[in-house]
Amino acid sequence: MSDPAPAERYARASDSARRGRTHPLTAAFAASQPFDLDPFQLEGCRALEEGRSVLVAAPTGAGKTIVGEFAVHLAMREPGDKAFYTTPMKALSNQKFRELQEVYGVDEVGLLTGDTNINGNARVVVMTTEVLRNMLYADSPALRGLRYVVMDEVHYLADRFRGAVWEEVIIHLAPSVRLVSLSATVSNAEEFGDWLDTVRGDTEVIVSETRPVPLEQHVLVRGDLLPLFDDRAGIATAQVNQELMRIRSFKGSNFENNRRVQSANSARHGGYEAPRRRPNRGMKRPVRSANVQRIERMDRPDVVELLSRANLLPAIFFIFSRVGCDAAVQQVRRAGVRLTSPEERQEIRQVVEERTRTLLEEDLAVLGFWEWRDNLERGVASHHAGLLPAFKEVVEELFQRKLVKVVFATETLALGINMPARTVVLEKLEKFNGEARVAITSGEYTQLTGRAGRRGIDVEGHAVIQWTEGLDPQAVAALASRRTYPLNSSFRPTYNMAVNLIDQFGRAKAREILESSFAQFQADRAVVGIARQVRELEESLAGYAKAMTCDRGDFAEYSRIRRELSDLEKTNRKDANASRRTRDERQRHIASLRKQMQRHPCHSCPDREHHARWAERYWRMKRDVDKLRRQIETRTGTVARIFDRVVDVLAALEYVAVSDDGATALTPAGRTMRRIYGERDLLVAESLRRGIWKDLDAASLAALACALVYEPRRDDGGPGERGLPRGAFRTAFDATLTLWQELDDLEREHRLPGSEPVAAGLSGAMHSWARGGTLDRVLVEADMAAGDFVRWSKQTIDLLDQLSIVADQPIAGTARKALDAVRRGIVAYSGV
Repeated sequence: MSDPAPAERYARASDSARRGRTHPLTAAFAASQPFDLDPFQLEGCRALEEGRSVLVAAPTGAGKTIVGEFAVHLAMREPGDKAFYTTPMKALSNQKFRELQEVYGVDEVGLLTGDTNINGNARVVVMTTEVLRNMLYADSPALRGLRYVVMDEVHYLADRFRGAVWEEVIIHLAPSVRLVSLSATVSNAEEFGDWLDTVRGDTEVIVSETRPVPLEQHVLVRGDLLPLFDDRAGIATAQVNQELMRIRSFKGSNFENNRRVQSANSARHGGYEAPRRRPNRGMKRPVRSANVQRIERMDRPDVVELLSRANLLPAIFFIFSRVGCDAAVQQVRRAGVRLTSPEERQEIRQVVEERTRTLLEEDLAVLGFWEWRDNLERGVASHHAGLLPAFKEVVEELFQRKLVKVVFATETLALGINMPARTVVLEKLEKFNGEARVAITSGEYTQLTGRAGRRGIDVEGHAVIQWTEGLDPQAVAALASRRTYPLNSSFRPTYNMAVNLIDQFGRAKAREILESSFAQFQADRAVVGIARQVRELEESLAGYAKAMTCDRGDFAEYSRIRRELSDLEKTNRKDANASRRTRDERQRHIASLRKQMQRHPCHSCPDREHHARWAERYWRMKRDVDKLRRQIETRTGTVARIFDRVVDVLAALEYVAVSDDGATALTPAGRTMRRIYGERDLLVAESLRRGIWKDLDAASLAALACALVYEPRRDDGGPGERGLPRGAFRTAFDATLTLWQELDDLEREHRLPGSEPVAAGLSGAMHSWARGGTLDRVLVEADMAAGDFVRWSKQTIDLLDQLSIVADQPIAGTARKALDAVRRGIVAYSGV
């Protein structure tokens, strides 16, 4: 492409200068960055500088977070202002915490992730979204001075288990807080932006589908990297490479095969061509088998060396199986592949020793430390949820520093963590979803291949699909071309949410708030707008009610009598043809109302007519509010109806008290439930109230808490009766299971879905761990990877921490002891 003409360059420079004058803070911030900001980044920063909220939807690796960092920059300019940066994962929170510390210093940046609390009162705090939700419900003092909230990876609100938290935060944040929502490119970003604009006010929606580093798509057929798209056809048509289509349909002879090889040379003219691994041969082109239908897959070591020679490392191989990831590392190790220099190996060893020095010596062998370190020194690693968090953090750091060259990872790596590569390899385009093997979606494909291409380092990224039997190039092309996935709400009212909403707003207002959810917005967009009108009018009503306050008495009551009297007198004058009996009854009612009015203490107030003018405005607006409420009631009210069922269950169990006039208030048990978060909130609250855990010691309480958070795999039959602790634990567990059955029946009676049974599959191992058992024994007993055990242990700790706060003695004290017993060794490790 030729350089722009002088007139065009002048126009661009003039536009830039003009925008610099109108948005000086954005211009100064952009000038301080080590790279030129893209148009969508500048647009987002300018919207924030204008005092608006923003939704930025852009591809993975496009640099969305720069807009969030500008919000932090704006907060730090004003003394007393704060910014919260929320993420869906602790690993991402830890990473962002370190990055912001480098910019603003350790004193100004805090971290809150449930199990980590560092400098929580800082002006910039990085946290998981759940922590902010809990702050909002508790009306935490830390919210004072909050001006900006960045919600990174906001598309997580589609998550079936955790998504509701994002909507709760968005709805409950104070109107003065500017929201910066950062999302992957979703197909309905505009719809989501419309909802944000409805519930948060002025919100700029910025959508970019341009990758900062172009992505080249290849299919690896034996030793050849063939382009997925035919470059000659032009980007607009995105025509599939006909060579791939011929390979798929070929059933002919060697002659036809040779003709196809020749056409491949011309098809790749001007495109990328990588050499094939052929030791001790000088041939430039491979001679393929005559029967291309049975193309054998290249061994992983061969693929790694092919990418290395083609200068396409570092690379991430996505394998949808933990066992597959670990096996791939072993394959490469056995093949003797070594991708690092002596200097790099020395640097790797130093990082490993520094990051793992707090791990106990006796645990290292159990964790396979020595072989893991040797693999790292070769430049190869796996990355999946079963890996110890300390090991995962080391892999991430070494990959970012270009010391580890190849990572075999499950798809969890694609979610947010900053680990871009030059190349992404997909060995298969299907995965096991827990029930069956299913094809990956276009959204998953985009998320996975989005890791390819490092901004400022690579001219282009590369996505490599390995040829498999039955691969359809047209289907692959469709995955690569489609505009990702729609963002659908997973919001549903929970018991904890219900008691918090009722406590803060009352039942009627809580229903209106729920009508503002994205779930309801998608069900019936009009309801959200009406619900917002109601909320705004209610604020005015509160002002009018305050203005008509009278020190003599209840002026609202007095004005209601006056209004009723006035309406009745008008009706009497208009209805001249009414029967004598009707007119006499009406006159008696008028006389009664007049007497009530004259006897009312507000009637003698010298400012009576001044109050009355405000009262008239109040009743006129109340009539409008009531009309809008009736409109809401006649429309789809799915979320509010579920809320009503939840409240009915709470009322049946006496967590809320419902008066004769329908007013709802929390009971002492309901106030306890306000601070119990999680899938089992009702079961935990009811177990505490019935005292069925009061006789447990610390290890047994840890084991029971583990049973409440643990979610077994579908193929996990559990330990049966043999693996569970005896004595008080068995009694408490059986009582908890019976209680779960009672609550499940009650929920289903109220047309709620119920919950999964309590699973004690990990309780025996957790009991052993809390009693000081060794890591090797506990992992054998748990029959699970160290990373999984740590994850469930931290969720157990989170529940024990809640119990230590909300439970009465002796359970609260036991919970604190249990928490300390579980938080040791590999569970206590923190990389920050």
